[in-house]
Amino acid sequence: MKKRKWKKYSFEFLSIFIALISAFALNNWNDNRKDNIAESKILLEILNGLENDKVDIGLNIEGHQMGIKSCEFWRKIFINKRTNLDTLQQHYFVLTRDFISIQNVSGYETLKSRGFELIKNDSLRTRIISLYEIDYQTLRKLEEEYNELQFQKNYFKEINKMISPYFTFDSKGNISEMEFPINLSETERKTLLSYLWKIQTNRKFILQSYNQTKDNITELATKIEIELKR
Repeated sequence: MKKRKWKKYSFEFLSIFIALISAFALNNWNDNRKDNIAESKILLEILNGLENDKVDIGLNIEGHQMGIKSCEFWRKIFINKRTNLDTLQQHYFVLTRDFISIQNVSGYETLKSRGFELIKNDSLRTRIISLYEIDYQTLRKLEEEYNELQFQKNYFKEINKMISPYFTFDSKGNISEMEFPINLSETERKTLLSYLWKIQTNRKFILQSYNQTKDNITELATKIEIELKR
């Protein structure tokens, strides 16, 4: 009789134990499924953001490249070398133009709030953090905070003071031509040429960061696409 009761209690205990283990396993499976869905959703949001970032970075790269060409244009003017003035307005506008680095960080901020461990692929997680915390922050600081690269603030006023007297304007007040040659003192000429050298050198410097970040975005986007297909 006691043996039967022992068997009965053992069976009931085993049944309860199996039920608990099954429930625990089911909860784990459900949690993992939710995490996988959340991971895929966040990775897709980051991927879409990267595509937009590539467009903005491409525009800024073109802008800085145009700024370098403007330095070459004005260098010819300052040494009184005859050049085509059809693009005068454009080069006047672009020479000291600044840019801002616009980054789509909503996907990354969502990941930060959920916890980086949501990304199970260690290599992918490291690349995501590196892009947003190092590459993007570097571009933002260079464009917006690094005084050496604030072209409008540092150079426009002085350059404009020396060249604007030689502009001619149409009836609407728009720049139309430039008197040529311009009569600069040797000190003014050297000052302007040194400004051009600084602007050109610094634009080449920031272009290195932009091109490296653009490559890193492309590599990260490829890795995310591979991860989403798994």
